[in-house]
Amino acid sequence: MLACRSWSCAAVLVACGALLAPGNAPASAPADARPALEPRPRVGLVLSGGGARGAAHVGVLKVLEELRVPVDAIAGTSMGAVVGGLYASGMSAADVEALLASLDWQDAFRDRPGRAALNFRRKQDDREFLARLPLGLSAGRIKYPRGLIQGQKLNQKLRAATLPVAHVDDFSRLPIPFRALATDLETGLPVVLSSGSLATAVRASMSAPGVFAPVEIDGRVLVDGGVAENLPVEAVRELGVDVIVAVDVSSPLRPARELGSALAVSQQMVAILINRATERARATLSARDVIVDPDLGALASTDFARVFEALRAGEAGARRVAPQLAALALAPEEYANHVARRAERATPGRVDFVQVDAASGRYRKLIESALAPAVGRPAEGESLDRAIRSLYGRDLFETLDYRVVESGGRTGLEVSARRKGWGPNYLRIGLELQDDFQGDTSYTAGLRFVVTEANPYMAEWNFDLQIGERPRFAVEFFQPLGYASPWFVAPRFAVGSRSLRTETPDGSPLGEYRVRERQYGLDVGRELGTWGEVRAGVRRTSGTTRLQFGTPTPRAPASLDFDGGGWFARFAVDRLDSVSFPRHGDLFQVQWDAERRALGADADVDTARADWLVARSRGRHTLIGWVSGGSALNGTDAVQRFFPLGGFLNLSGLAADSIAGPHFGIGRLVYLNRLRPRGAGPFDVPMYLGVSLEAGNAWERRGDASFADLRRNVGAFFGLETLLGPLYLGGGYDEGGESAYYLFLGRTF
Repeated sequence: MLACRSWSCAAVLVACGALLAPGNAPASAPADARPALEPRPRVGLVLSGGGARGAAHVGVLKVLEELRVPVDAIAGTSMGAVVGGLYASGMSAADVEALLASLDWQDAFRDRPGRAALNFRRKQDDREFLARLPLGLSAGRIKYPRGLIQGQKLNQKLRAATLPVAHVDDFSRLPIPFRALATDLETGLPVVLSSGSLATAVRASMSAPGVFAPVEIDGRVLVDGGVAENLPVEAVRELGVDVIVAVDVSSPLRPARELGSALAVSQQMVAILINRATERARATLSARDVIVDPDLGALASTDFARVFEALRAGEAGARRVAPQLAALALAPEEYANHVARRAERATPGRVDFVQVDAASGRYRKLIESALAPAVGRPAEGESLDRAIRSLYGRDLFETLDYRVVESGGRTGLEVSARRKGWGPNYLRIGLELQDDFQGDTSYTAGLRFVVTEANPYMAEWNFDLQIGERPRFAVEFFQPLGYASPWFVAPRFAVGSRSLRTETPDGSPLGEYRVRERQYGLDVGRELGTWGEVRAGVRRTSGTTRLQFGTPTPRAPASLDFDGGGWFARFAVDRLDSVSFPRHGDLFQVQWDAERRALGADADVDTARADWLVARSRGRHTLIGWVSGGSALNGTDAVQRFFPLGGFLNLSGLAADSIAGPHFGIGRLVYLNRLRPRGAGPFDVPMYLGVSLEAGNAWERRGDASFADLRRNVGAFFGLETLLGPLYLGGGYDEGGESAYYLFLGRTF
């Protein structure tokens, strides 16, 4: 013991003794204040993976804020990394909740942008080849994506939400230090992501194998962190915390009665491995740490339609351990200061330049041209998201991303574009099947081979092969006239055949003709943004018509060779959100065909056709108005120019293509009711019930056309989306007494 050798020291001791004497003890500190000399413990938050169950993390954050519990570091896996990364970027629990509320989960888990963002050429593909099977072809081998979902849309949502901290490369310098856990697909070892792009790190952490495509970072192929470490306790300890609040939303194991399929068994095996790793992590927690176990019951990890149910369960789970959490609370003023420091998010500056990373050099001019409108504008998330969606709508890239960079005091965007791993040559499949349940079955199967990036100006070759009721082979070379230019030229060739039926003026069957045709031509056109196109061209045609059965007439002989030559002009608008079951938007097309003897035609003939469809929805209810009409304006007897009617939504009470003529008109009013099964999630199949009112006819002479001569039909159907296209089961009734029933797979609207 040291002796006190000065009067000043003695005075201090006397004063201290007086303060500690009975009756002179200091007043008790307020319940919500910590003694000034005692440093508060650093609190680390650990958020586990769990898919849709991870929305419970937001509920826990809300309770932590309510109790004034500071969060000094966060580590998260999968959905825990999503919520944790957003919170670490400076967002509040209410901000994260609002973001979850704004997400269309059905849309977020689709790679392709909405049809509104697709360029017009991709919309044409969408109308002609409805199968949702992404296939590539290289060196004679069919190639597939590395995941069902590439994650482009979800990544862009994360990118826009974290844009204020896009300049932060070190996650320790975020408003709250953060770590995301991923798994190295090559070694199976956990990977702690502590730097780089926050959005990319979060996206890598949630890349469920087989569902989301892996993410490559620093030469490593990364997948969902839950595979290696679902509750990243050790990662948050390394950030120097004293107390851990761990939120575990892992999926429970399923009972034996629910393991009746190979898929269920494989999912159970993965859940066993994840849960064992989680239990090991939980075992390392001390008595001082807090574990939150939200009661999520059997809520599935894929059930994103119930995220707010999970959020409420998270709140309830946190309140059950509120006494333990309250011990970590700060005084109101101290917590307010803590929140103010955490909420400092930089305002995005102006975009001064756009550049591409080294691996995207082949797309440099395309990217710079497409994103030129962003230069000189604020680096605001939604505007950048629109520009990226438009470029991604070309359907060339597996991922298309950007990051904010600084150079010489200027702010810019560095864009990375990764070609599809199963490209650049693609296969698109189309299938149309129709059965009237009376022995009349027809099918048409189509295959399109697309060669993209045929030259530096992003030209494309299309090779179409179609078999069945309407066999066809076609080739088109599509050449844009410059980088990102809307102008194009397109030479093309096609050969094919189809059937046409004719009838007498009183509606009696007259015969069926088989039309075989060869055509080649050259088109010139301009895409009008993503919504429309104008196109014109010249073409040369030759072919034959042969009577398959029925009675020939002078106007429709048993056999006829024909030649055609002329020009055409077309204006088209496509703003539909879906070609299978449209709920919003419009579709319009008008085309004029002019056959001229001077260009090799047998006769001078002008033909016009127009289609107009409008869809509007409220909630689950959709109303579609659709009219079509066409006419050989100066008269023609040529069967090959007849317009067919009959079939599903085309006078549903009549057999398919059962009537035809050189003039036609039809109007339809269709009501759709979207069915929403309880518990539906982003991977559920949309289903619809529909009814239609239809009125139309085909006429031999234009003067015969009148409202009084329209054939009135009513139809009813059930429809759903499939990987091969929309499937409809329904029937129709014609006022003349005819009826028809359909099993129909393929394009309708």
